[in-house]
Amino acid sequence: MSGGGRLTTHVLDTARGMPAAGLRIRLMALAEGQGERQVAEAATNADGRIDRPLLADGELKTGTYELRFDVGGYFGDRAFLDIVPIRFVVTDPGAHYHVPLLVAPFGYSTYRGS
Repeated sequence: MSGGGRLTTHVLDTARGMPAAGLRIRLMALAEGQGERQVAEAATNADGRIDRPLLADGELKTGTYELRFDVGGYFGDRAFLDIVPIRFVVTDPGAHYHVPLLVAPFGYSTYRGS
């Protein structure tokens, strides 16, 4: 990857103890006074990862973003959660931001990974 930072994610299904394959993800850019706009969309592969960074090669900018994970669509009838939003701030657009989601039908956690 050239041209700056990148944003990646992965999703683990902690109820089954395996990657969450086929989970849809939307990335929104949030700007004060300008609302929000979708900047990327992807689905996880068999390893619970997306096939390429959500943003890379100069696309990552300073600002506030929100990842929206379609957990309800993934768990179906077992779902309590619907869309899980994770809002975060990019302060260094040249850095790698990795935002994983650990999820089960009734709860989730996240952290800034590497």
